[in-house]
Amino acid sequence: MSPPAARRESLSIWLFALGYFAAYVPYSALTKALSSGELGGEPVPGVELLPVSAVASLVGMFVFISTMGWWKHATVAQLGRWRVPRPTRYTLVSGICTAGVIATTTLAYTFDGVSIVFMMLMMRGGVLILAPIVDASSGRHVRWFSAVGLVLSLAAVVVATLDSGRDDLAMTWIAGIDVALYLGAYFVRLRFMSRLAKTLDLRQRTRYFVEEQMVATPVLVTLLALGALIDRGTALGQLRAGFTTFFDRPVVLAGVTIGLLSQATGIFGGLVLLDHRENSYSVPINRCSSVLAGVVASYALVWWTGEAPPAGSELLGAGLIVLAILVLTVPVLLAGRRSVTAPAG
Repeated sequence: MSPPAARRESLSIWLFALGYFAAYVPYSALTKALSSGELGGEPVPGVELLPVSAVASLVGMFVFISTMGWWKHATVAQLGRWRVPRPTRYTLVSGICTAGVIATTTLAYTFDGVSIVFMMLMMRGGVLILAPIVDASSGRHVRWFSAVGLVLSLAAVVVATLDSGRDDLAMTWIAGIDVALYLGAYFVRLRFMSRLAKTLDLRQRTRYFVEEQMVATPVLVTLLALGALIDRGTALGQLRAGFTTFFDRPVVLAGVTIGLLSQATGIFGGLVLLDHRENSYSVPINRCSSVLAGVVASYALVWWTGEAPPAGSELLGAGLIVLAILVLTVPVLLAGRRSVTAPAG
């Protein structure tokens, strides 16, 4: 790769991270406000919000890939005289995991008594911890700063739970399941990305991105529709309401907006993760954007709805994650700068 191309490659991940941050602030704030009833009317349960946001995400995915002209990069199947894009078995599984990430992320901001920043720390800190583990399992060299980042990330999660006097720092059992599913889906997704797509070949990365995205939201919408058809119990009843009576609420447009913003975070976040460098580099950049977006969204809700500001322990935990990100990324950035500026021959 020529020096100018290398510099463009180095810069692109930060532009994607900026897009991720810009979409995540309103996404998380709107989701929390809608689920708590701050936008008018009755609070919207997280399960009821999923259908409209998932359908909006599906539309957003199709429009984005079509506008970019990226369908041509996907693997194709021949159906008579028609050539249609299709996933491979790996991108199929990765897309299913991405559907799980979308669902669990949306639900994470709707649990009563659990703040945005606390869920951010649990989920984002967990993925940060996964990064060097995935690198090791993929045969990628894990450097000293990855180990330091792991320790700092663990410390951030512990610190975030120290203020036991606040009820919204409690981890309910359903919130714990949500976090576990989120992290499991991310582990599989990162593992497959490392094996198949983290390469200097831009076409290969784009192919993986398109095939993963074309699976994720259709699978999510299909599973939600099946659950709505079963319609047994409180959760599935709320899911059915998301396809039916939700559209009688005055907040339908907010639900659609949440879905489009969710898709935007998926697009920019996925492009960050598909950077050719190790997960211990790309994952911290991805996590930095979302953690800082969560803090900004929390303060936006303080101004907008009068919600309690983040606890000091949460802010300290977020600070530790930012420190972990610096430890993980600065050495890689400096090494990349040296390789670009080194004289040829």
